[in-house]
Amino acid sequence: MTRRFVSTFKAPKGTYDLLPPESADFLAVREALARPLRRSGYGYVETPGFENVELFARGVGESTDIVTKEMYTLTTKGGDELALRPEGTASVLRAALEANLHKAGNLPVKLWYSGSYYRYERPQKGRYRHFSQVGAEAIGAEDPALDAELILLAHDAYRSLGLRDFRILLNSLGDKRCRPAYRAALQEFLRGLDLDEDTRARIEINPLRVLDDKRESVQRQLTGAPMMRDHLCEECKTFHEEVRSLLTDAGVAFEDDPRLVRGLDYYTRTTFEFVHDGLGSQSAVGGGGRYDGLSEMIGGPALPSVGWALGVDRTVLALRAEGVELELPAATEVFAVPIGEEARRRMFALVTALRREGVAADLAYGGRSMKNAMKSANRSGARYALLLGERDLAEGVAQFKDLHSGEQTSVSLDRVVAELTAKLR
Repeated sequence: MTRRFVSTFKAPKGTYDLLPPESADFLAVREALARPLRRSGYGYVETPGFENVELFARGVGESTDIVTKEMYTLTTKGGDELALRPEGTASVLRAALEANLHKAGNLPVKLWYSGSYYRYERPQKGRYRHFSQVGAEAIGAEDPALDAELILLAHDAYRSLGLRDFRILLNSLGDKRCRPAYRAALQEFLRGLDLDEDTRARIEINPLRVLDDKRESVQRQLTGAPMMRDHLCEECKTFHEEVRSLLTDAGVAFEDDPRLVRGLDYYTRTTFEFVHDGLGSQSAVGGGGRYDGLSEMIGGPALPSVGWALGVDRTVLALRAEGVELELPAATEVFAVPIGEEARRRMFALVTALRREGVAADLAYGGRSMKNAMKSANRSGARYALLLGERDLAEGVAQFKDLHSGEQTSVSLDRVVAELTAKLR
């Protein structure tokens, strides 16, 4: 009877470990989402995994579920109140302000980032307490072309992965000039509904958040609620129409959704979401919008900005829902099998040389038998096995075995690297 050894520890509830081969899909998605940004003038930024609690309370919004229910908070030995970052925008904007990037005279500041984020939510498929995102922010310019650019870049990134069954939802939330009148009209409507105490409190803080409530008991009562599109000022209407026009001209299809508000308090004007109907209730794979007042909320100057965050986890699930197989680079192209101590030393040098030529090469470590080493070669997915034994050393050759066809040939040791590189490239 084989005894199984199990670690005393497990990943915390609502989190996951990424391990090969599955992790290769996540890396490929992360790279595909970032690639269009690097081609479009966005520079990489990385921020700490935790920030001052007040940054998120001010920026994300005290009425949001993220701040009231979902943040992981801690108090340091020095008494500082910190929170694991629940989203990326507030942190990136804080970093840009702290480094005075906005004073360099080259606006907008265009930044992209990738990392893990944390929210204490009820775990379910597509919703975890630890999740991965790629995000982008264009800071310091009030230009509808930036809004359209970011939507277009995300659209093209998804397409490059082979994703087809996603939709883009688009709305405008107005600005500080036209939203107050809409806010008052919406509050008046919502106060007449049969809502629980927490939702009623939200009406007074940020009534738009009630429109984002996913509960059927709430959504059922929202029929006939006033819509922001009917209260937009002329400037906001013009801005929104320009975003729509630019997307249409670029061949990007979208759906107008007058109830789309997203889950964060800082959004103004453009708001958008990428949804995939193959994911069930957790259908959003990414989204974002314009946040023209966020800089001032966290103590900075007026810096109109726009950005998005795309979920790596959700994108992988969407790809699987469509049955898309990603074309991944081979983890191992050549698997080296030495027999004997002298062959092992010589093979180690050959594998090192192959790697330096850009070939993905691995070696049968641990002095395994030829039979076991060849099993590992086949499991590795390599195209070629490189074999070297005592007789081969004496003759100054190594053996190439094509693991697809089974064909085996001898090659001079001093030609191994050149021959294999040529075959693979």
